[in-house]
This record gives sequence, structure tokens and C-alpha cells, in this order.
Amino acid sequence: MQTKPDYGVDAPGVMLTFFLLGFACLLLAAFAPHTIHLGSVKIETRTFFWPAGFLIGEGLLFLLYVKFGKFRHRDFMLGMHEWQGDERVLDVGCGRGLLLAGAAKKIAEHRGTGHATGIDIWSNTDMAANSAAATERNLELEGISQICTLVSEPAQEMPFESESFHLVVSNLCLHNIYDRPTRRQAIEQISRVLKPGGMAILSDYKLTGEYAEQLTRMGFAVEKRRGSFITTFPPLTVVLARKPQ
Repeated sequence: MQTKPDYGVDAPGVMLTFFLLGFACLLLAAFAPHTIHLGSVKIETRTFFWPAGFLIGEGLLFLLYVKFGKFRHRDFMLGMHEWQGDERVLDVGCGRGLLLAGAAKKIAEHRGTGHATGIDIWSNTDMAANSAAATERNLELEGISQICTLVSEPAQEMPFESESFHLVVSNLCLHNIYDRPTRRQAIEQISRVLKPGGMAILSDYKLTGEYAEQLTRMGFAVEKRRGSFITTFPPLTVVLARKPQ
């Protein structure tokens, strides 16, 4: 029986690909003939030590993020908000609940009346063994399930009333909405459900310029901050945006 929260492996296929290709290059460099001829092309197999080292190194950085870095990055994100305990928080693309649980624990630490809501479609491509049931179990083990709610809907179709949340957080979610018009809808939904003066903290490894540009055009005060280049893989950028009063 699970006794500790399990926040899963992000993009497991990507990490596996790094290791498989890396070790394939390593085996080729170590055990293949020194020179391979493919027609008129001569390949020096020892040169494959370089891509082997690069790919295995990338895989290890990915593993470091999964086991340690994403917890540090969660604290980095949540530390950008001054917690009072009465916040209504929305985690967009909550996955197995890492940010959601972190926000709920901040509320609980202040003995507040706040509430944390997670919205997701629980894709197993983006996280291993992803499911609402796994998230619920993690929230129970963290002892904060009573102040959390899970909603199974896509980010671009939020069912919440306008101006419902003081804080919206999201990590490595919005880039998975592959077409730009639908991503724009998701950003518009984030703006719609935020209270005036509320804050959005959106973290991703790409498209953060797009998020920042759209939010700026919508009147938000926007700044960008970099996550750690060592413990976040790939390196993450956080868009910090405050809705006008």
C-alpha cells in the first residue's frame, strides 16, 4: 500500500529516449570496429563517445529534476506569492498534484480559509501513471484533501465563474496545447477566472514569451524569472503576471 506521496515521472518517454540513444551510442563507440564504411562514407565510431556522453548526461539531468528539482522549483514558484491563508488557488494542469498540494499546504500553514483547485485531463503521455485517482491519493497522504478539489476539464474550457481565484499556478502544462489559438483560449481563461489584482505564475520550458506577450496585451503587469539551470530540466522560465485592479 502506498504510504508516501508519489508525484510521478514527467515526460517518461523523453527521459527513456535520452538513455536508450545514449547507451546505444556508448555501445557503438566501445565495441564496434573503429571504422565503419557505408558506401563512400567512412565513420569513425570512437566519435560516438561524444553524443553518448551528451545524451546520458541529459537523461541524468532529467532524472535529477524528477527526483529533486521539481520540488525545489515548486517552492521557487510558490515563494513568489505572499501567502495569507485565505487564497483561492487554481493549478492548471495539476497532474499528480505537486503544485496543488504545495499551495494547499501553504494555506494550511496559515490556518486559513482558502481552497486549492486542480484542473487537468490527466494525460499519461506527459506524466507516467497520471490519473485523478493518483492525485487524490497524494492529497490524502499529504493531509490536505479536505481543502482541495479536482476538476477534469481542459484548460481552454474552464467551468469556473469569472474572478473566482486569487492565484493561478501552472507548470509544464500550456505547451502541451499544440495549436496557438487554443493556447490563447487557455490564457484568456486564466485571465477570466483571476480576481482583479490576482496573480498568475506560469512556468514552462518554451513559449513563455508568447504567454507574457498575450498577458501584457491584456493589461497584466508581467515579469519573467529563470529557474535553476542545474535542477530544472529543461531549464524553466516563470512568467509572473498580476491582473490589473
